[in-house]
Amino acid sequence: MRLGSGAFAASCVAIEVIGVAIFIRGFFPAPVRSSAGPEHGVETPAPEPMAGASSNWTKLPSPLFNKVVIVLIDALRDDFVFGSKGVKYMPYTTYLVEKGASHSFVAEAKPPTVTMPRIKALMTGSVPGFVDVIRNLNSPVLLEDNVIRQGKAAGKRMIFYGDETWLKLFPKHFVEYDGTTSFFVSDYIEVDNNVTRHLDKVLQRGDWDVLILHYLGLDHIGHISGPNSPLIGHKLSEMDSILMKIHTSLLSKERETLSPSLLVVCGDHGMSETGSHGASSTEEVSTPLILISSAFERKPGDVRHPKHVQQTDLAATLAIGLGVPIPKDSVGSLLFPVIEGRPMREQLRFLHLNTLQLSKLLQENIPSYEKDPGFEQFKMAERLHGNWVKLHLEENHSDILLGLGTKVLRQYLGALKTLSLSLSTQVAHYDIYSMAVGTVVVLEVLILFLLSTPHVLCRKAELDVPLLSPVFSLLFYMIFLVLSAIHVLVCTSSESSCYLCSLPWLAAGGVMVLVSVLLCAILSALIRMVIDGTLLKKRAAHPGSGWSEVDLLLLLGTVGHVLSLGASSFVEEEHQTWYFLVNTLCLALSQETCRSYFVGDDCEPQHHFQVEEQGCSDILASTLLDSTSYNTPEPVRTGKGASLSEAQGSCKWWTVLASPWLVLICCRLLRSLNQTGVQGAHRPDLSHWLTRGIIEARFVYVFVLGILFTGTKDLLKAQVIATDYKTRTIGLWEIHSGLVLLAALLLRPHNLPVLAFSLLIQTVMTKFIWKPLRHDAAEITVMHYWFGQAFFYFQGNSNNIATIDISAGFVGLDTYLEVPATFLTVFGTYVGPVLWASHLMHFLSSEASNGPALSRACFCYALIGSVPVATYIVLVTSLRYHLFIWSVFSPKLLYEGMHLLITAALCAVFTATDQTRHTRA
Repeated sequence: MRLGSGAFAASCVAIEVIGVAIFIRGFFPAPVRSSAGPEHGVETPAPEPMAGASSNWTKLPSPLFNKVVIVLIDALRDDFVFGSKGVKYMPYTTYLVEKGASHSFVAEAKPPTVTMPRIKALMTGSVPGFVDVIRNLNSPVLLEDNVIRQGKAAGKRMIFYGDETWLKLFPKHFVEYDGTTSFFVSDYIEVDNNVTRHLDKVLQRGDWDVLILHYLGLDHIGHISGPNSPLIGHKLSEMDSILMKIHTSLLSKERETLSPSLLVVCGDHGMSETGSHGASSTEEVSTPLILISSAFERKPGDVRHPKHVQQTDLAATLAIGLGVPIPKDSVGSLLFPVIEGRPMREQLRFLHLNTLQLSKLLQENIPSYEKDPGFEQFKMAERLHGNWVKLHLEENHSDILLGLGTKVLRQYLGALKTLSLSLSTQVAHYDIYSMAVGTVVVLEVLILFLLSTPHVLCRKAELDVPLLSPVFSLLFYMIFLVLSAIHVLVCTSSESSCYLCSLPWLAAGGVMVLVSVLLCAILSALIRMVIDGTLLKKRAAHPGSGWSEVDLLLLLGTVGHVLSLGASSFVEEEHQTWYFLVNTLCLALSQETCRSYFVGDDCEPQHHFQVEEQGCSDILASTLLDSTSYNTPEPVRTGKGASLSEAQGSCKWWTVLASPWLVLICCRLLRSLNQTGVQGAHRPDLSHWLTRGIIEARFVYVFVLGILFTGTKDLLKAQVIATDYKTRTIGLWEIHSGLVLLAALLLRPHNLPVLAFSLLIQTVMTKFIWKPLRHDAAEITVMHYWFGQAFFYFQGNSNNIATIDISAGFVGLDTYLEVPATFLTVFGTYVGPVLWASHLMHFLSSEASNGPALSRACFCYALIGSVPVATYIVLVTSLRYHLFIWSVFSPKLLYEGMHLLITAALCAVFTATDQTRHTRA
């Protein structure tokens, strides 16, 4: 079966996407869960421990609070309340923290620090899976046991106003609600006013038990202008006045009912120094948790510093406060200061219920639970608790009873801490089977790429893919039967459920067929290579071909980058690797231009450069000329036997010699535009000087609208079916221009220099490097890939989820639309790689007789994008128990998966363009 190299590469990358998807599904499995499903009624609580006679207390104690109000302020960082900003902008809240009847904590949120997983953690007490960062855009119904479900089962009337994510997670749970979209980040006023407008009315009523308010404005301000924006102070003051209104209203109601209420102030996650969130920096994981109630006694002069707790501790505390069972999947501990004012018997009862729930979860998820220190502490505490209850029922109020009660309390608290830590560290069991199958698919594709490389780069850009004969061979059926037997064996004997085992038998069989076909194709290609002697023929056909310094640099740099992914520091600071590579490439190109001018390929002195016929008097003029003139230029040659003096036209020698250094200067300026990574993210950068106000932004918008008008006219002409080379070239240039215009619209104003420098470097490299030096398609493709990766980091991105700018997804939208917003966000994030790939396609297709250059480029682009993905999933599998697996390696895996998906889309465009050209030629 004969395929063009472009079609072959696009097919392989599509298969690789399937393999990576299977691997990611196995690598990000579900956290520990209780085997008992959520029930529809309030379950019977466990009895009180007893030594001897039966207990007279078999029910849950009464609720601690009459009403509970939860105010969740999105992206509320701990220093916004407990730091200088809290003192300045939230005086009432600061007074309650320092002198009021309250308990303050710094609650640690686990990554990913995005809204939906954090709400799940707050209400279920469990640690959500890392893959929930993907589901954050479209939250599914929460099926796990949670405080909201338990409250509804107990007859609690609950009201909600705010982020509609709650309504997706808990449908039909609230008797009254009003949701607002959380993704339209340009709005930070109406999104909160829609919540506050209900307050006066609902606070005057008494027909509710739980009121939940989720304010989004602070998070939106962070996404727009960062944590140091003046808007932050105004929003904190607004939140402080709202908290004062709620608290004073609750106090007035308490005077009537004589029963205490609880006001909970918390954040779902923090805010990074760039205003985003999603990763594991201190600013993103540290959130305030303030519990305010008249039930909390506080003596004058009692100074309390916020204690550090886990965000998952709130679920158990709310359950006890509402008098409902603790969620079965909760790994959190009851916040003891909430109950320390209660009688000793109630304190022990609450701690026993929490510890018993954690011990059951431990037994269901850890086979050797009996040896766990926390379980041993729990059993000891339960025995002591039984003795205490016996003495208490005998009305023994001696000091012995008090001392024993204190000892039981300490034992329970120690058991809670140990059990919670054990369950939190056992957050997930890897789906090794799915990971293995995904890895096999990806490695098989990579091997096919490598075996096909000599055919693509050294012969015609067509491949005789050995596909049909292996499919109908005995070897294929044997491999398929063996893999099917392994699949059945794993799915029937495995204790934990596997993703592949949950698939329908037809889908699982398709995966086995795919693995078998790829393996047979690899074996067939290897046999053919041995029989035909491909490598020997290649050397005989090209005896004079060799590796230049640039070729060696491109190869060694690519291999070096792939190897660097095995270290967490290199993953965190990957931008430094790409900066080093593109800078070294500029130096190598400078050396090549100097040698071509002064020595020449034939070792004869040269005295002038010869470049394309349209001249090079001005770089900007050349860029403008490219958009209007489409004269047939000199083709890109795969061989390098000629010197620059043989090219058509002429140009001043210094422009070519200076071009690599101009590119180097541009790259250095771009490095200072956006400080990224982990180590240097806090350093001042040039972007701070470019975001001064809205006047400059409005000027940029007017300028972009003018460009869009011209670009729209050109894009409409590109819709005409191309019938010749010139029309097709115009269409490709307009597609590239349209992407540039879209990038100019989506990028932050301070990042527009990134786009300008990208266009400048593309022009310089085209006019003075690639055409005069006659680099072949493979070299040009690798250079485009390198510059695309470097520009990904130049615009401020990193392997940290917090650097994703979701505001790009809402430019031009007045409401949240999931599909357009997702597309715009992805494009805004990967502007660099996409624009450089688009330029590569236009550059190669603009050559009059490029032959198979575009097919070779598609193959090389797919290969260089597949190597790091295949290598990284092997590395991340071996490092799955590394200390930084969730904070460093896991986000990088998601980035690699998305990058591979974009590579597959680009390869499809390459192939469609190339096939159209051959069809109409």
